[in-house]
Amino acid sequence: MATSQNEAQNEANTPETTAARGRQQTKVGRVVSNKMDKTVVVTVESTSTHRLYHRYMKRTSKFAAHDEQNECKIGDEVEIVSSRPLSRTKRWRVRRIIKRAQ
Repeated sequence: MATSQNEAQNEANTPETTAARGRQQTKVGRVVSNKMDKTVVVTVESTSTHRLYHRYMKRTSKFAAHDEQNECKIGDEVEIVSSRPLSRTKRWRVRRIIKRAQ
């Protein structure tokens, strides 16, 4: 019984959720600036409800993300993943480009 439980846990452990790396956050956003070398600025939109008026509010956050090959262009939709601090402002890496801008 214990071996089948261990096998199930091993199957559930993907590279992103292993204990050595910890759980990485992922966000999907749009590139708004690529003027820096190997760095892009990504805006992520989220919605939340107002406490008093119960209306949806749109919140935007900007993240500086590491783009190793300088392949992201303005308007691309990208997935970013949290990482160790790479500079004073960079704590995210571009994992993949979901959709290219026209």
